[in-house]
Amino acid sequence: MTKAIPKIGSRKKVHIGLRRNARFSLWKSARRITKGVIHVQASFNNTIITVTDPQGRVVFWSSAGTCGFKSSRKASPYAGQRTAVDAIRTVGLQRAEVMVKGAGSGRDAALRAIAKSGVRLSCIRDVTPMPHNGCRPPKKRCLGGSRIHSNTTVEVC
Repeated sequence: MTKAIPKIGSRKKVHIGLRRNARFSLWKSARRITKGVIHVQASFNNTIITVTDPQGRVVFWSSAGTCGFKSSRKASPYAGQRTAVDAIRTVGLQRAEVMVKGAGSGRDAALRAIAKSGVRLSCIRDVTPMPHNGCRPPKKRCLGGSRIHSNTTVEVC
């Protein structure tokens, strides 16, 4: 027979995003660094900011989802700005390099927020992966030959 795990604490409803940030910020706020690297990953669905020390060890990370944004608002420029401010304020950087990856809309807003926060930027690097004629594109769309308009070009199979 297994023992029941006793519940500790109050029965208040707590938002998971807020609770998670509060729990992590207790021990992460002690890790303050003066010099580091800020990685901005801006996809079409989310913006993720990761702060690392010069050796590459992650000190703090934040995303638009953990800042309280949901669904399509995570990809907005305002969400990228709030995420960047949250990440930098927690760590307390003075000098940093910025690595930007992706083509999302939160990319420029996050960069502007980092520049306004008072961190001295030594370099801003775009590390978006570019294919050198990499993957094979999908096959062209085939439609039946009966409904073809005169001004469109459609390949008939």
